[in-house]
Amino acid sequence: MTHVHVSKKPNETIPAVALWSMFAMVILVLCAVTIAKVIGMPATATPPAADITAMVALRIDADQSGAVRVYHEDGTLLADMSGDEGGFIAGVGRVIDRNRTQAGAPLDAPVHIIWRENNRLSIFDPQTEWQADLMGFGAVNSRAFAMLVAKAMKGK
Repeated sequence: MTHVHVSKKPNETIPAVALWSMFAMVILVLCAVTIAKVIGMPATATPPAADITAMVALRIDADQSGAVRVYHEDGTLLADMSGDEGGFIAGVGRVIDRNRTQAGAPLDAPVHIIWRENNRLSIFDPQTEWQADLMGFGAVNSRAFAMLVAKAMKGK
């Protein structure tokens, strides 16, 4: 006859020292952030400030397929991209639409693409006050908006 031996696995728990260390680290970080906010420490991860070189108002009409149409504020069509081409611009357009829907703002108002002296591009939505530094999304994505700004500026 065969005997079956059942062995109990030892309880695997997190050591108390590790658990208390993690808890202390979270408390320390929360205290540091609170102190920084209270004393008014400026944010260090913000893009460097620079004067505005150009600002163009564009209307971005994006859909869920990735297709996007971009219009100058005067109604001139600047870009008509299919779902395969729209990519980042369509994604930004959907973010703007979602923010405006949540805020109850009109969806067809233009956004401002801002080109600064330090060659940084940003987007600002005056309807919701949402903004993003486009350089943070990589050179290729920033270049897509730079081309739209260049097209819009040609007409002036």
